[in-house]
Amino acid sequence: MLAVTDWTTISAFATGAGTLVLAVATFSSVRSANRSARTAERSLLANLRPFLMHARPADPVEKIMWVDEHWASVGGGRAVVDRGDAATYLAMPLRNAGSGLAVLHGWRVDPRRRTTDAAHASPDDLRALHGGRPDPADFHRQSRDLYVPSGDTGFWQAAVRGGNGDDALRTALDESIRLRWVFTIDLLYSDSEGGQRTISRFSMSPKGDEAWVCSVTQHWNLDRDDPR
Repeated sequence: MLAVTDWTTISAFATGAGTLVLAVATFSSVRSANRSARTAERSLLANLRPFLMHARPADPVEKIMWVDEHWASVGGGRAVVDRGDAATYLAMPLRNAGSGLAVLHGWRVDPRRRTTDAAHASPDDLRALHGGRPDPADFHRQSRDLYVPSGDTGFWQAAVRGGNGDDALRTALDESIRLRWVFTIDLLYSDSEGGQRTISRFSMSPKGDEAWVCSVTQHWNLDRDDPR
């Protein structure tokens, strides 16, 4: 007996196979498009990403002023640490080693030296180390907009005036300055779009009898994974 060809069944199988092939092709295309989009996004973010470092000794000196018309010169690798009657004035020369504009948002001063070297850390330093990166909620906002162009230099400035809960901070900071102890400054900044927020930690170290120098010690990424 001759077998009867079931064209309906064959057609259904052919349609199913074609649909499966189309689905696989669509899935592969979507994955490829997603990879391309992620690559393009990473490339765009890399072009906007700032990365603050301490300035070089050969970098230019800039004259800066605080809101109460206190003046100082910052640059040449030297930091400003001035104790006045109204406030303690701080400033650091900065260099942006990243490819995007750095927009400074806030600062945090610790009168103590903070280290990430657990083998040589004090008990207080170890507590800070184990606590991870600083909390952005602990930062003071900048009272003026500060920017550091890509591949160029700029500066950070602030004043610890006491009041508003800062009396203890100013007292402890002035004591560290008087005794010529190393203390810590954390800066919070972002790219020009407000993203890729970063915290960079700087050590303020005495040099000679009066001068101070700053050096970057650690970076934390807030909006993406840290590189370590």
